[in-house]
Amino acid sequence: MPIFSNTNDRLSVLENFGTDPGSLSADTYIPKNFPKNGPLVVVLHGSTQSPESYDLGSGWSTLADECGIALLFPGQRLTNNLIGSFNWFQTGDSQRGEGEPLSIRHMIKQVVDDHAIDPSRVFITGLSSGGAMTSVMLATYPEVFAGGAIIAGLPFGSANNMMEAMVRMNGFGGPSDGRLDALVRGASDFAGPWPTISVWQGGSDTTVDSSNSGSIVAQWQKIHDVEGEPTRVESVDGFPRKVWCDADGRVVIEEYIIESMGHGTPISAEGDDGLGEEGKYMLEVGISSTRHIADFWGLTQTGAANGEEPKVPDAVSG
Repeated sequence: MPIFSNTNDRLSVLENFGTDPGSLSADTYIPKNFPKNGPLVVVLHGSTQSPESYDLGSGWSTLADECGIALLFPGQRLTNNLIGSFNWFQTGDSQRGEGEPLSIRHMIKQVVDDHAIDPSRVFITGLSSGGAMTSVMLATYPEVFAGGAIIAGLPFGSANNMMEAMVRMNGFGGPSDGRLDALVRGASDFAGPWPTISVWQGGSDTTVDSSNSGSIVAQWQKIHDVEGEPTRVESVDGFPRKVWCDADGRVVIEEYIIESMGHGTPISAEGDDGLGEEGKYMLEVGISSTRHIADFWGLTQTGAANGEEPKVPDAVSG
């Protein structure tokens, strides 16, 4: 059985999706206004959460109704992990063609086929263990995704067992930047173009140390050939956003550090544009990671304008 009981009855169970070697559950949300060749976002919950509770807190299905986005929610089972974490640190669940990554890949294929989704517009995001599994999916199946968003997660290949995972979460040890780059390149035969990367992290997170955010950025900088300092730093909803642009001026990596925030997904539930609901690991800080991630991917009216990355009106440095 999936972990915990439903707190949100909006999702529908995806019954069949291949051989499911990772023994995961799967739920979907397809809004009534979903267009043919529309986009798909894969959403991975964190430890002690369920797909339903993460959707309720993050507001993804509300945004899906607003923008016509299909959603897929892979779910962990207590039989796989006692606190409902994705097993991103286990060898059998962190490689292409095996375990949980292959189960998620099979789910994606099923949903893409069932709902006439544009295969070039598939994205993935997750919190904590779901963020770390997002790193795994982006590295092992980069050809599947146009972009990924890692919230309070860890870089791909940073741990190979539970003990290493705990040490890395606390910000100690881990592969060098050069090794992090090599791990992604060695995870598949893919040669690009690579998914864009969005990284979100609480500066006061005592569960996943904020140094992991820098390691995720470093892992993808060499991949995207954007090493060094950010192209610019902007202020978005009062928080700093660092961006790295490629030679064509396209933003390929963005990073948000919410200094006063602990461990969780940043939300903004108030006002006309509010999304989600405050709760455990769903933190009301005045910025909606869900909405801004969707903007970054061009899935909202703002982000899709003229096919360009959305303009940020309150830039503070260039």
